[in-house]
Formats: sequence, structure tokens, C-alpha cells
Amino acid sequence: MSSKPKNAGMGSMKAKYGAPLRSRYVRILQMAKRAYQCPKCGKLRVKRVSVGIWFCSKCGYKFAGGAYQPTTEMGRVAQQMKK
Repeated sequence: MSSKPKNAGMGSMKAKYGAPLRSRYVRILQMAKRAYQCPKCGKLRVKRVSVGIWFCSKCGYKFAGGAYQPTTEMGRVAQQMKK
């Protein structure tokens, strides 16, 4: 019996949906799962709790951000306009 090929990082997407969508899915999952820098304490401890909710495990700071990243392009523009 031959072994099945492994779809590394694909999760439930297997052979469906086409290569461009699967590669975008993997890129978004990697963005959502990596640690980001906390805007309050500066440590790399910010993780995603749910869609748009981010939490720093070091200082306990919870804040709203983007769905897959803690800051979005529009959020950065708004911060620059506020200054």
C-alpha cells in the first residue's frame, strides 16, 4: 500500500478549492497564529483570542484589532491622523 501525501498546514482544505485559495488560507492561518508585539508593554506575547480580539499574556491587556492581525492599515492611518 502506498502512503497518502501530506498536505502540510492545509488543515481541512485537502485537494479542494484550488492552489491559490489554499495558499492564501495557509498564509492567513500563519498570520493569525503567530505572536505579535503588545502595544502596551512591548513584549511579543499578543495572541488572537477570537476574530478581532487580541490578548497579551504578559500584561493582561485585551484589545480589538483586525481579524487576522492586531493592527490594520486603516487603524494605522487613524492613529496617524489622531496625532
